[in-house]
Amino acid sequence: MTDDILPPAPPFPGVLEAALYAPDLDAAEAFYGGTLGLEKIARVSDRHVFFRAGHTVVLIFNPARTREGPSNPDMPVPPHGAEGPGHLCLAADALGVQAWWERLTAAGIAIEADFHWPNGARSIYFRDPAMNSVEIAEPRLWFPDE
Repeated sequence: MTDDILPPAPPFPGVLEAALYAPDLDAAEAFYGGTLGLEKIARVSDRHVFFRAGHTVVLIFNPARTREGPSNPDMPVPPHGAEGPGHLCLAADALGVQAWWERLTAAGIAIEADFHWPNGARSIYFRDPAMNSVEIAEPRLWFPDE
């Protein structure tokens, strides 16, 4: 099927949710809620913990539990999961990236990479407790006017 025969649909204004997987939700909650300071908005036992990051919700799932599928018939979310490290990029301006570098290094978190892209935007990369790759980057990496 080609795009020209599909009915029209509006463009997406953004990403509502982004998901990572971590088997130890206590460690994930301490890292994302404590070290990174994200606002926790929900936790369900050893299944998931959710955080707010601006207008996006960061979903951290225990992959063993989400592969089981829903236990609540009123919320029929299909089973899902992932193997291996995922990636999440959080946005910060240039001063914010530097402040996060300082906070993370003070917390003993190793910075895996710290560099400027060809357009001058800076990114830092580090790992969460589940070994997911977390990046903090200037939005101008993808949006030069910001």
